[in-house]
Amino acid sequence: MSLLLIVSSAAFYVAFAYDLERSDLIKLIGLYSGVFYLSWKLYKIEKVNFWFLAGVALLFRLLFIGAIPNLSQDFYRFIWDGRMIAAGFNPYLYLPENLIELGTAPIAQAKELFDGMGALSASHFTNYPPLNQLLFAIAGILSGKSIIGAVVILRMIIILADIGVLYFGRKLLINLKLPESRIFLYLLNPFIIIEVTGNLHFEGVMVFFLVWSLYLLQQKKWIGSAIIFACSVLLKLVPLMFLPVFFGYFIYKRENINDAENESKLGFAKLLGFYLIIGITVVMGFLPILSSVFIENFMTSISLWFQKFEFNASFYYIVRWVGFQSRGYNIIETAGKALPLVTIGILAGLSFFRKNNSFEKLVTAMLFGFTAYLFLSTTVHPWYLAIPLMLSLFTTYKYLMVWSFVVILSYAAYTSDGFQENLWLVALEYIIVIGVFIKELFGRKTLLQL
Repeated sequence: MSLLLIVSSAAFYVAFAYDLERSDLIKLIGLYSGVFYLSWKLYKIEKVNFWFLAGVALLFRLLFIGAIPNLSQDFYRFIWDGRMIAAGFNPYLYLPENLIELGTAPIAQAKELFDGMGALSASHFTNYPPLNQLLFAIAGILSGKSIIGAVVILRMIIILADIGVLYFGRKLLINLKLPESRIFLYLLNPFIIIEVTGNLHFEGVMVFFLVWSLYLLQQKKWIGSAIIFACSVLLKLVPLMFLPVFFGYFIYKRENINDAENESKLGFAKLLGFYLIIGITVVMGFLPILSSVFIENFMTSISLWFQKFEFNASFYYIVRWVGFQSRGYNIIETAGKALPLVTIGILAGLSFFRKNNSFEKLVTAMLFGFTAYLFLSTTVHPWYLAIPLMLSLFTTYKYLMVWSFVVILSYAAYTSDGFQENLWLVALEYIIVIGVFIKELFGRKTLLQL
């Protein structure tokens, strides 16, 4: 039975990797639904065979090794930035659009990469932090003039990161007395295999650093945890939102343990040290490329995600509709500034009005905080779910598993006639996700007691 499930899943993945157009929605959803079901059945049957499932998870990733990503063109920008660094140029200071227009792009296959990344990416400065750029540079240096070579190198880096997630995630689950097989709800999830390994999104590498950091923190190795956490920030800035949530874990006494154990709580001084080490490490990471021009370009690109771009949003689309009814135009610039403030308020509430005095409560607060961020964002690309999906493994919440399945509906926006979101499908996605979330949330103890 298991062999049949593996062979069938492999066939679905090969078709997904090498014989799928993003605009073919019926085939896309059919393949995704099929492999999701097969993977779930395989997990249920073999979850007691840890290393067998680990081998299967690796096998499924290797099936993508020579495939050009077909759901996202971001990898063209990764290769562009990596080759710019390899050629001795700072990618933060140059627009691909300008270099192509002037005919001064100093890299091989510049026009092909420019056309592949699309006008939106090419007309904006890169917004990938330094450690991410370092990984792009490795591919740029080692792959020479081969695009497929760069894809293979980037994919191997991401697969190695997933092996790291397996190692530290398993150890963390064991320490928390949770089933070690839960790690395969992430590693065998077709969403992760397709979006991270297949489409080369470095959220997978960020998840590796975050899991490693959380493992070290759970072991009270807070200095190492801070350094590794900073590495996750240097991959993607988004983990910065978790910083306030650590307050309760460091400060408050643990519940249901003896006084001797409470005496070993981390404390306020270590909390400040934790924040200081993260801050210093992040600054050191940015230091080699720090300049006033870099800051201006980088911050401009970051702000665009909140005030210009919109995709697969939930509450923001309701706000946008209200704006059209009351103002007669798209209020994204105003909403893009206001909604992050609401997210910050929710994170503050989770940090200071909820005692995150156990590791389980800490991770749950992180999960809820990131969920709020996604619900209030103007742009929610599918691969953004990698972080909360990982966090959910260490909690009793399953709504991210559901979301990782229905998020495939967002690809209905990419049609053969161009980009056009189907808001009915977006609404269906979020009705299901929010419905499951509310059922899980209120079908148990209240938020403050979790």
